[in-house]
Amino acid sequence: MLDLYGLGNALVDTDVEIDDKFLSDEGLTKGQMTLVDSARMADLVRHLNDRPMHKCSGGSAANTVFAAQAFGLSTHYTCRLADDENGRHFSHEMQNAGINTSPISEAASDTRRTGQCLVLVSPDAQRTMCTNLGVSSELVQDIVDVDALRSARSLYLEGYLSSAEQSSKTAAYCHRIAKDAGTKVAMTLSDVSMITFCKDGLIAMLGDGVHTLFCNAEEALAWSKTDRLDVAIAELSDIAQELYITLSADGAQAITRDGSWRAPGEAAIPLDTNGAGDMFAGACLAARLQGGSALDAAKFANRAAAKVITQFGARLPSVDDYRNLMT
Repeated sequence: MLDLYGLGNALVDTDVEIDDKFLSDEGLTKGQMTLVDSARMADLVRHLNDRPMHKCSGGSAANTVFAAQAFGLSTHYTCRLADDENGRHFSHEMQNAGINTSPISEAASDTRRTGQCLVLVSPDAQRTMCTNLGVSSELVQDIVDVDALRSARSLYLEGYLSSAEQSSKTAAYCHRIAKDAGTKVAMTLSDVSMITFCKDGLIAMLGDGVHTLFCNAEEALAWSKTDRLDVAIAELSDIAQELYITLSADGAQAITRDGSWRAPGEAAIPLDTNGAGDMFAGACLAARLQGGSALDAAKFANRAAAKVITQFGARLPSVDDYRNLMT
């Protein structure tokens, strides 16, 4: 039986250190994700001049599935890749980690490329993301491996899929298949911008509720349009049987039908917060699917997230670095 089936964008992350003036000059909101087209992406890269860039396969759900695989789960990742440098880079990294990944299926052109995310890291470790989805915006139902999904113990969906109508519909389609097959559904709200601009898509993806929902405190408050976290928890608990809300340095709150627990934060000096939520979700799902309690899963997830923010990029350098966190 497959442990985790993920559906999400296939992006190659490019991390660049910048100052706050760059964000202001480019009209970017610090700490949020902005969707851009190919022309805007080219402009941003040009304006970065000769700043050093670090490239790594990414995408929110892809990072989560990568972590879950490294922490001991068997995984499958459905995505869309073009036959270009980024597509080959993404496929190579995922398959080398042991993840069964969708094959490269698109001929590349100037307007049809593998997705890319420019991660702009400011001195306080906040990351501002500019994302060009490329062919990832066309996650049609035909690319879903229905047999693999039905055999999985859990389905994982990223909220970023709500930004593209076709991808949102395919996520909702996977949700229905999973529910019919008895596969648990896990999802992340992903980003405040998705709640602000794409909430209808998120609602469609959530369907009649999910087993597990991940978000941070800002996203929880934005979803419920409140400044009280207890109110947001009550509303989100009606959507999810298990709710995990990350609280930055204060740790995370785990809420299930059996109770609510605070998992303390782990001491860390952040260098780049990109991928912290993705890592948290992957570690938490791995721990829960391997028999850990909700509290223990949140504690382990905090430790993993604290590790990833001490370096640049949303993933640790090697699978061994993930596995060392389990000892």
